[in-house]
Amino acid sequence: MAVKISWRQALAWRMQRHLLDPVGTLPVTHVVRRLCGVQAQVASSAELVVRVRREASRPGEVGRALSQGHLIKTWAMRGALHLLTPKEGGAFLSLMASGRSWERPSWQRYFDVTTDMMDDLRAAVQEALDGTVLTRDELVTAVIGRRGLAHIGEGLRSGWGTLLKPLAWQGDLCFGPSRSGRVTFMRPEAASSRWAGVPDPDEAAPVAIVAYFGAYGPATLDAFGNWLAGGWFGKRQLRTWFGALGDRLIDVEVDGERAYVLAEDMDGLAAAKGTPTVRMLPGFDQYVLGAGTGDGHVVPAARRGAVSKQSGWISPVVVAGGVVRGTWNLDGEQVRVAWFREAGRPQRKALEAEVARLSSILGRGLRAGISLA
Repeated sequence: MAVKISWRQALAWRMQRHLLDPVGTLPVTHVVRRLCGVQAQVASSAELVVRVRREASRPGEVGRALSQGHLIKTWAMRGALHLLTPKEGGAFLSLMASGRSWERPSWQRYFDVTTDMMDDLRAAVQEALDGTVLTRDELVTAVIGRRGLAHIGEGLRSGWGTLLKPLAWQGDLCFGPSRSGRVTFMRPEAASSRWAGVPDPDEAAPVAIVAYFGAYGPATLDAFGNWLAGGWFGKRQLRTWFGALGDRLIDVEVDGERAYVLAEDMDGLAAAKGTPTVRMLPGFDQYVLGAGTGDGHVVPAARRGAVSKQSGWISPVVVAGGVVRGTWNLDGEQVRVAWFREAGRPQRKALEAEVARLSSILGRGLRAGISLA
């Protein structure tokens, strides 16, 4: 019989694992590892995701970790740009690559490429980046000079990077240091001496699943699949990977819903109490993205539109008791908090304390403006 716990317990435990209650002391690399990566298309948000989880932090510490090879930046889960640790990140990339999205007829028709062309593109990029760092334009120029690839120049120049993402997932490229405001690309092994490569998917799956459930459990197979690839991963493959974990994953019943947790985490989860802690989290925070904005236990269904905006934008949020209770934004020196009406009276003292903490992190004299939404 499955152990019974409540979502109140589950979210309190997850807040602990996310270094939010209490705020942690782990270094930057360990924070990124704990979260299974940090979404990074907005660099300032990515840095704040890390800094709100550290008792003491300094501006630019994520950039320093990248320049020192403690982190890499590349396209990863759901095709989004992420910060990853070079030792463990290859496991997540391996599972993305195993989906072979670029071999789908619809994908190939849209980009006017074949599987053979993608193989040629991969070889061209590997050769172009051998021992060097190139801007996007420089890389495109090198690639379209190859026979049969001239017609994909426009697709390669797209900021979405869709043609390059399969190469990132196979470990052929990652982002390098910006050059005069322009993105650059390089080989992961050049970006970090700690790069461990991209393992076989069957070897990578246990690493990725254990890491995910260690941060986002209790969770389901579907939750993992949605976090990994937006739901387009085959369930048969997911079930095979899950089955290979044996008794490392165990069933729990969370307020009547079936989910899985790591066996090693069960005691801590069962002992967890509800948390009154209020935290202000930046846009694209992993606490929201790991569960997914469709998880009504974290983001109330009626408020999903306030959190998940057009073009994939994820709002900064206020979390209380492990649940999103509002959103916030910076307006000059004021932090405008929109507290959800159904969440009850705003917790003003806790919110003002969070604004003060945000002030110390950003080095700005911020003040709170709290209203109901």
